[in-house]
Amino acid sequence: MVAKAISSSLLLLIIFSSSSLAASQTKTEDGERQILLRIRKDWGNPSVLGSWNDSTPTGHCKWIGIQCSADGSVTTITLSNQNIAQPIPAAICKLKNLSILDLSHTGIPGTFPTSLYNCSNLLYLDLSSNHLVGVIPSDIYRLSPRLTDLILSDNNFTGEIPPSIGRLSAIEHLSLYDNFFNASFPAELGNLSNLQTLRLGGNPFAPATIPPTFRNLTQLSFLGMGQANLKGEIPEFIGELTGMRLLYLPSNSLSGSIPAGIWNLKKLRYLYLYKNNLTGAIIIDKPIGALGLEEIDVSMNQLNGSIPEEFGKLQSLSLLYMYNNRFSGEIPESIRESTEMTLLDVSVNSLSGSIPAGIWNLTKLRILYLFANNLTGAINIDRPIGALGLEKIDVSMNQLNGSIPEEFGKLQNLSLLFMYYNQFSGEIPASIGLLPALIDLRLFNNSLTGVLPPELGKHSSLSDVDVGHNMISGSLPEYLCAGGYLNSIVVPNNNLTGNMLASLNNCSTLAYIDIQNNRFSGNIPSAAKSLRVLEATNNLLSGKIPAVLTGISELSELHLGGNQISGQIPPGISELKYLYSLNLSSNHLVGKIPAAIGSLQQLISLDLSINQLSDSIPPEIGGLKLKTLNLSSNRLSGEIPISLQDAAYNRSFLSNPSLCASSELLNVPICKHGLQWKLRMVLIVLASLVSLMATVFAAFARRGRHGRSNGRVLPTRKMMSFYPLDFTESTILSGLTEDNLIGSGGGGKVYRIVLENHVAQIVAVKKIWNSRKLDSLLEKEFQSEVQILGSIRHAGIVKLLCCLWSVDTKLLVYEYMENGSLDRWLHKKWRVGEQIEEMNSDHMPLLDWSTRLRIAIDVARGLCYMHHGCSPPIVHRDVKSSNILLDFEFRAKVADFGLARMLVKLGEDNTVSAVAGTFGYMAPECAYSRKINEKMDVYSFGVILLELTTGKKANDGGEYGNLAEWAWHCLQEDDKMIDAIDQDIKDPIFIKEIAFVFKLGVTCTSPSSSSRPRMKDVLQILLRRQRQQAVANDTTV
Repeated sequence: MVAKAISSSLLLLIIFSSSSLAASQTKTEDGERQILLRIRKDWGNPSVLGSWNDSTPTGHCKWIGIQCSADGSVTTITLSNQNIAQPIPAAICKLKNLSILDLSHTGIPGTFPTSLYNCSNLLYLDLSSNHLVGVIPSDIYRLSPRLTDLILSDNNFTGEIPPSIGRLSAIEHLSLYDNFFNASFPAELGNLSNLQTLRLGGNPFAPATIPPTFRNLTQLSFLGMGQANLKGEIPEFIGELTGMRLLYLPSNSLSGSIPAGIWNLKKLRYLYLYKNNLTGAIIIDKPIGALGLEEIDVSMNQLNGSIPEEFGKLQSLSLLYMYNNRFSGEIPESIRESTEMTLLDVSVNSLSGSIPAGIWNLTKLRILYLFANNLTGAINIDRPIGALGLEKIDVSMNQLNGSIPEEFGKLQNLSLLFMYYNQFSGEIPASIGLLPALIDLRLFNNSLTGVLPPELGKHSSLSDVDVGHNMISGSLPEYLCAGGYLNSIVVPNNNLTGNMLASLNNCSTLAYIDIQNNRFSGNIPSAAKSLRVLEATNNLLSGKIPAVLTGISELSELHLGGNQISGQIPPGISELKYLYSLNLSSNHLVGKIPAAIGSLQQLISLDLSINQLSDSIPPEIGGLKLKTLNLSSNRLSGEIPISLQDAAYNRSFLSNPSLCASSELLNVPICKHGLQWKLRMVLIVLASLVSLMATVFAAFARRGRHGRSNGRVLPTRKMMSFYPLDFTESTILSGLTEDNLIGSGGGGKVYRIVLENHVAQIVAVKKIWNSRKLDSLLEKEFQSEVQILGSIRHAGIVKLLCCLWSVDTKLLVYEYMENGSLDRWLHKKWRVGEQIEEMNSDHMPLLDWSTRLRIAIDVARGLCYMHHGCSPPIVHRDVKSSNILLDFEFRAKVADFGLARMLVKLGEDNTVSAVAGTFGYMAPECAYSRKINEKMDVYSFGVILLELTTGKKANDGGEYGNLAEWAWHCLQEDDKMIDAIDQDIKDPIFIKEIAFVFKLGVTCTSPSSSSRPRMKDVLQILLRRQRQQAVANDTTV
């Protein structure tokens, strides 16, 4: 009886306990559910949380982004990439068992949510890629003591990383990269002894060294501090962090050598040290221990010595970047042992010797860049090529010789083959034309002979071919356009013959043709809808210019000089509305110059010399803004139009005996005064009256404005500063006097103002022209200047201190550059008020070669930063010597960003609405394309290099039109190139270096944008030459 009673009691207890447990779990689930609904309400009931609904039949643990424990407690909220866009509600920490919170990429705004301090069980917190701002609070240590992962990267946090973060002792993964921390990172981070991942890169920290306390991070496997403003040397203790798997320290100012211990970290897989100031040789003082290395990038430093033989032992190495350094010696033969290698880039160094044959047997190799070294000898492939997967080969700008290997014809994946600026000879293998993936072929400036591969273009989507400056004969292959993607064909200075149209007539995508200095025959194409440039001077083209030119209406350059073209210039020439350069010289043209040429509003260069053109010069041509004009050696007659009677055209009308002018400026006879002269005098009088009336009107307008000012109707003026300022708005305004005027141009006036502050600071103030409504172009330039200069900081770019604006006035205040612009010093000009005066060289010190080279490097650094150091990249679009300013030490800075544009991505084109830039500095593609990219700046910089080496002006090319064209012709003969060097710097000690920079300028001004180097490559080449010059000087001394 007793036993039965006990059994009954136990059964009742179990039933009661089960009921209580079930009731408790139900209560927990209901509570958690209600908290989630409250959170959803606090977030404004976003549609992405539609499943968070009380009417949903499924439990809350199956709602989107929710995970629970067995009792229904919420443990995880993961809403990454959901559009929340509201602050984090405090209610979230009422979920007492919440351990994982991932709200990355959700658009959360506001400051750091200190309400999360109440989430006492939090292990993992990810708030990355949101819109959080302000500072990280100093009491952040109040987060859960169990927290192992804190991810706050890609936000807008500023200030310092608080030292108290070092009290979160359980942290294993800390990620704060890509914010705007602009103070310091604390040494207390070294207290996080459990830390495995530390990512601080992409922040504008105050310059600092890697703290000694980081030696305590013995568990560290990933140290990411790229672009963190690090300075000093890489500490030796980094080589003692034995758990290191990924060391990422690029884009800093680290100096000294690479610690030898790094090469003994057995777990190291990825090493990125690129874009620093590291020096010295790579020292591996014992057998390399980091045998698991997969990727090494030490590019863009100042490392020297040889490439270590030990690298050949890295069996897992797939990527090796060592470009833009000072490595010398030979490429080690041991590289053949790196059988996993997919990419090898050792370009822009001083490597010598031949290319190791073993490279061509690396079966996984895809990309091989060896350009811009001193490699010699032939390319030897001593057995059937093993690197059959090669996609890109660039061995250009070396001293390689021999023939192009037949084995290259087996590379079925090869898309890019660059071998230009070498000494290759022999024929191009016919098998190159059979490659199915070939897109880009550049073999120019060699000594190649024979014919072009007959089937070139037949089997691939060929885009660009450049084989200029060789000795190639025969005709163009008939299948060049078969793939339907041909963009450019560049074959100047060869011995090519045949009918040009036979191969190119059906190229619907062809934009650029350069066949000059060959022996092509046939007619001028009349149907090529995409063609922008036709450079065909000095051939045997004949026939007439087509009467209808709508089929080539996109042309911007038409150069047909030195051919056998006959007939008249058709009025249909007006259909070429984008044409900016027309050269029909040295042909057999007759008849009148059509007045229709005057409708070509983009035209800036016109050469019709050495023909048999007759009758008068149409006055419509005088309405063009021509930079160069040559109508010499024809049969023209009558008076030269008044608008062309300018000293700038004093050699434009020679050898036309029947031409005359009303002045002696043009080297032609003076016209007899007749009816036209009287009419001209009447016009002059009328013009004077109009000018007088305009002056009177302006005076009354000023008086009216003065009256309104006295009536207190003043424009509202605003001021925005970009640096700490020690002056006021009124100080600037009071300095805008005629006595302070130092320059004037199309956009406004420039003043030099000495400020009355404690350092007597001098600033330059650019005043945009006053009007009731600013010209839209000037407005855009002002906005561009403010947007770009207000957001970037670099020693090679002029500082915009602040800007002031009102309804009708814009003021830009810059740091003052004592030595003015570079063109003043190169071309002996000085601006006095609004007048430009020629300076006698006796009154101006000369720029010696060392100073010129340093100026080139300063400018290259500024442009390199814009192209490769800014996100998004910036294209200046108006790089020229007058926009390069010099301080009191002749350090150069890039100025005038009115035409600059930000790109979406480097290497990708952006579109603008109109042509912009300065003649002589504009890349050829500027005239026919509204697309912009960084290679346009490279062209302009190349012109500056030519100015620095020759002393000539950008538009001073004589018969060749501009400096770039003239320099290219000089380069064809060594004697002419030496003669081209500026007499002021022609010192035998520097001749070799000056000639090298001259050649670099020609390379930068290549007509084809894809043939131009990147600015970061140009900078490294110049730096290397400067160092070599310094060594040579020391040796001489």
